[in-house]
Formats: sequence, C-alpha cells, structure tokens
Amino acid sequence: MKHGIIAHGGVGSPAEAADGCIAAAAKGMEALEAGGSALDAVVEAVVLLEDMPRYNAGTGSRPRLNGICEMDAAVMTSDGGIGCVAMLRWVRNPILVARRVMEETPHVILAGDGALRFARDQGFGYHDPMTPHRLERLERLKTRLREEGSPFLRYASGGPGDTVGAVAMDSAGLFAAANSTGGVELMLPGRVGDSPVPGAGFFAGPAGAVATTGTGEEIIRRMSAVRAYDAIAAGADPGEACRRETAGYPEGVFFGIIAITSDGPVRADNRTMPVGVSVV
Repeated sequence: MKHGIIAHGGVGSPAEAADGCIAAAAKGMEALEAGGSALDAVVEAVVLLEDMPRYNAGTGSRPRLNGICEMDAAVMTSDGGIGCVAMLRWVRNPILVARRVMEETPHVILAGDGALRFARDQGFGYHDPMTPHRLERLERLKTRLREEGSPFLRYASGGPGDTVGAVAMDSAGLFAAANSTGGVELMLPGRVGDSPVPGAGFFAGPAGAVATTGTGEEIIRRMSAVRAYDAIAAGADPGEACRRETAGYPEGVFFGIIAITSDGPVRADNRTMPVGVSVV
C-alpha cells in the first residue's frame, strides 16, 4: 500500500451512515494525494464528519443532562505527537483545536474552561451545536426517566453511536489517528469517555494507527487501542489483533475498532459500524 485512510461513523450507528464515512475517506485521500501528511488526512476526514449533523461530533454533538454540549477530540501521530481536548464547549470543530494543542502547546490534553479559552485565543469562534430539536428531545427523555422512576436519572448514560474517527498512512510511511465525539446522550456534565484518552480511544506508532469506538468507560478500563497496537507491533496479523480485542468484550458492550498498517486498513466490531476506506 502506498497510502490510505479508513474512517468510521461510530459502532452502533446504522449502516446507511456509511455514505458520510465514504465521503470522509475520500476527503482524506485528497489530502494524501496532494502530498499531505497522515495527520492532514485524518483531520480533513474528521472535520467533514463533524460538519455533518447526523454524526455525534462537532455540529451533531449530543447534549449532557444540563443541555450543554461538551465535546472531546484527539489526534496522534506515529512520531510521538499527541493533542487532545475534553469537555470543550461552543466550538464547531473540536478536532482542529486538538491539533492546535499538539502543535502550539507543550501539553497533551486541555479540558473544560481552559480548552475553551485556548480555542478562543487560537481564533476559533462561537458555535453552539445545541438546536431546539435536540433540546426538545432531551426534555422528553428526562421526562420519561422521571416518570419511570429510573435509577439512571442522576447518572444516566445512553447507548453509544455516531461518534467519528479515522486512521491513515501517508506516502512517507507515517501514521496518524483522530477521534471526535459529543459523548453519550444523558451523561453527567464533566464526563469524559475514551475518545480523547491516549491508549484507550486511539494510538499511533511506527507499526500503525488504531482508533476505537463504543462504550467509553469499558474501553478505558481495557485500554483497547494500545492493546491492539502492541499486538500488531509484536507481529500479530492486524485483522486478527483487532478481532481478538473485539471478542474480549461482553455481549452487552458496544465496541468497534479500526486500524491501518503498511499492509492496509482493517476493522472489527460487535455491532453495525459504518466505515469508509480509500487506499492506493
């Protein structure tokens, strides 16, 4: 393989969401074909998905219980660069802010108010993903929880889906991974899932790049991205490494994983996971 990219639209998402992932992979491939880096490719792909309201990232982010969207995003390159944002509010493209964290600061992760101040200092303007339709849906869900006397009213956590990610290899043989999410609907303000956690939601190194999607708390506990990467780096077949990691999750836990090596892209999942692939 000369270069390539694979993008996903979230495990648990409907199969028809694949068209956006295909478009995202094509966008990333445009960057690669123009001589761009693997980082350029995954960021271009994720920006496109963040700008599609159907996905739970960027413009399509789902609100917390308090009606505010708090977004997470991350990038990592195989030469050691990492940039992440968590609980970032009122920005259109969190993935672009994560890249700035990597390129413009000595830090790895910025969160909450600090991430927002940094984004504004970097010239990112105000954008609220919350729409009247999403607010109405949130209130309906909260009303139903109250009526049912659900024990999850205070610590609610809906199912995952529609989060986005991408991994790529460029013509120089370098790899990159990127994630972006609005989180899980009905979660507590301040909750951070796997997407911006190195080793859990993503990892990139000389052997390839990996990104995961699914039930964030379980992915963090298992550190699935780096486990799959370490297996690949130790010589395991990439497809088998991803399938083995997926098989380790209990039946009720959502999990999907994408990876890319010099041999090409691979995927594994235990639910529907729309993807787009472009390789040369």
